[in-house]
Amino acid sequence: MATGYNGYVTAERIEGADDGPLAGVTVAVKDNISTEGVRTTCGSAMLEDYVPPFDATVVERLERAGATIPGKTNMDEFGMGTTTETSAFGPVENPAAPGHVPGGSSGGSAAVVAAGDADLALGSDTGGSIRCPAAFCGVVGIKPTYGLVSRYGLVAYANSLEQIGPIAPTVEEAAELLAVIAGPDERDATTRMPPEQGGDGEDGGNGDGGDLEYASAADGDVTGLDIGIPTELVEGADERVTEVFRDAIAGLEDRGASTREVELPSVEYAVESYYVIAMSEASSNLARFDGVRYGQSGGYDGNWNETFAESRRKGFGDEVKRRVLLGTYALSAGYHDKYYAKAQDARAWIQQDFDEALSEADVLASPTMPVPPMELGESLSDPMTMYLADANTTPVNMANLPAISVPAGETDEGLPVGLQFVGPAWGERRIIRAGSALA
Repeated sequence: MATGYNGYVTAERIEGADDGPLAGVTVAVKDNISTEGVRTTCGSAMLEDYVPPFDATVVERLERAGATIPGKTNMDEFGMGTTTETSAFGPVENPAAPGHVPGGSSGGSAAVVAAGDADLALGSDTGGSIRCPAAFCGVVGIKPTYGLVSRYGLVAYANSLEQIGPIAPTVEEAAELLAVIAGPDERDATTRMPPEQGGDGEDGGNGDGGDLEYASAADGDVTGLDIGIPTELVEGADERVTEVFRDAIAGLEDRGASTREVELPSVEYAVESYYVIAMSEASSNLARFDGVRYGQSGGYDGNWNETFAESRRKGFGDEVKRRVLLGTYALSAGYHDKYYAKAQDARAWIQQDFDEALSEADVLASPTMPVPPMELGESLSDPMTMYLADANTTPVNMANLPAISVPAGETDEGLPVGLQFVGPAWGERRIIRAGSALA
């Protein structure tokens, strides 16, 4: 197992069943997904020694499917980052572009797949955290429809936005992994079966992912596919990225797809509203890490407020502290309506715009990331640069839609570029079919 790029936090094997659809396949797991008896750090010093007493639902399903988990992958601390440089266990280097970041926050998961140290991997996507590293590392990543995959056992960052999803070398392999982990879970009330599978939002499921099947959609046939291209998600991208994107779209047109421009005017406000919502939810979710229930001890000295503050000072990194403070501010008395309520209004507008655009086209296509992979250390001193890099991915989470990132090619400097397909709710087969024409 190659280790120079720092893809794993914990390299400890978990063996699955003797047979099943993933028998003999290694599936690395992001370190914010609970694994019984194997530490789960979330890339944070706060949980450096935390060993969960239970498995996440997706881990149970991997084990039943016969997968072997080779280890827990490095990540931005608590999922907060776009480069996998905020981890308490050191940054991850991009195996596909040495000297550059692998994207984040699931950078370790994408890196181990790109390096060949795991066949497949699981990541989590709150604002692009599967699609970004997939694009930067030249692999495939799927962010499922919100509610398709159980979040039970996922350490929460922003509950209303995040989903667990697969990272793989090819679309077909990603689709096979998605079928294993998808489906209702009685321990997660947000899950349901897709409508085409008889889902009505009330079915508790049978606990094994149901009868979902996605790999057959990866047939590469895009004849007659109507692709909408949101101008707002292309015009602001780096010229090197748009050149690769346009070439990939031209290739799809040569294979029978048609394209049209569509408008998503609300995405102008997506990054701002996303970060208000995500940081607000993070400030609430991370309140549990106080050194008493979880995390570093603050050393009680007679003042519990000082004890809690010391625990969080020692346990949290700068980016997590920044987001908790901003989220707490946005939810505070006098500012809730000014910031959080308006961000939720913007979210509804974004959802409406996507619905309208997808009524005109089968899928939407854009560059996954508006920039190529940054050099290591380039964006750490300027958080706004990191936040704005999420411009093309955050709107999808705000709208609760499925999206896939597939390799589109490379820049002249040899840096990977990803192409993102977005589908309607429960349209996983549609985006898998579109993506399989490229990977």
